Amino acid sequence: MARLRRSGAAVAGRRRARARRRLHPHRHAAAGSAGTRATRPGGAADRPRAVSAETTPAAPSRAPLYLVDASLYVFRAWHSMPDEFRDADGQPTNAVHGFARFLLELLERERPRHIAVAFDEALDSCFRNALYPAYKANRPPAPEELKRQFAHCKALGEALGLNVLAHGEYEADDLIGSALHAARTHGHRGVIVSADKDLSQLLDAHDEQWDFARGQRWGAAGVKARHGVEARQIADYLALCGDAVDNIPGVPGIGAKTAAVLLSHFGSLDALLERVDEVAFLRLRGAAQATVRLRLHREQALLCRQLTTISLEAPLGAAAPAFARTAVDADALLSLCERLRFGPLTRRRLHAAAGLDYAPAQ
Repeated sequence: MARLRRSGAAVAGRRRARARRRLHPHRHAAAGSAGTRATRPGGAADRPRAVSAETTPAAPSRAPLYLVDASLYVFRAWHSMPDEFRDADGQPTNAVHGFARFLLELLERERPRHIAVAFDEALDSCFRNALYPAYKANRPPAPEELKRQFAHCKALGEALGLNVLAHGEYEADDLIGSALHAARTHGHRGVIVSADKDLSQLLDAHDEQWDFARGQRWGAAGVKARHGVEARQIADYLALCGDAVDNIPGVPGIGAKTAAVLLSHFGSLDALLERVDEVAFLRLRGAAQATVRLRLHREQALLCRQLTTISLEAPLGAAAPAFARTAVDADALLSLCERLRFGPLTRRRLHAAAGLDYAPAQ
């Protein structure tokens, strides 16, 4: 009799579970949302290559490759450094001085053997502008005095033996992503020096991102605590809620919290759009309206994801894939110190970072 009671209870339990699934189809859908689905036409196959989800076993000996989002720190210096620095021609150099200080702190603290410094040159000529002409159209053009300083910052990096990356069709994010993708196959892990949330999508199990100004570091596992979604979901997240900084509209009416809830449930933008009818059944405020908006703006969401996905196919030049520091150009470094009128302390630090002796002029 005991066996019969246990058997009957088990059958009743299974029946109740089936009834709950019929009443709440979204719960049943959640169980399969983590599975792998075939790529649909017009979906992920039509966008730039996303970061590989493939990871390798832990390897403590992995050499770090430092990938610096240089333009971010040049712009910060431009806005924060006092306008009192001038070069030999009387032109402003506050951004160069600020960038040099940042670069010296990084080199002195980490002493990197493998490093790449990526600059944005594709301000209005990026491949994303061809996809969406309004991309970053909300940003005013850089003034000529800042453009001149960007050139000095690149020259400084090259004189110090750093691998300087820049391209007319790819942004710094794409150069960083492509460099990391190439370096992984040669046993490197990435240390992305930037606070930009877009770059978090690149993080794999061995990588980390470093907000240098705040002294904060995090890996792929720490992305959700910061942004509400997994590292692999960042591009989809921004495609849904938009990115005002880059003038990416997203799906109207879908905010950051809603986007995070949707991706937590469905796993990806592709799965969400494929199963959009299930959104109305979610315990989500405005679920019915969200369903309508997602149906209406499906193509816009896919376009936005093309804009938010970092390309891994940017040309990298001869430095790839190891990005080891190259020989220092002592003459170029001395010339820059003179032209930019660096003080004796900065000159001494620059020479030390380059492994050169410094002898002050008498």
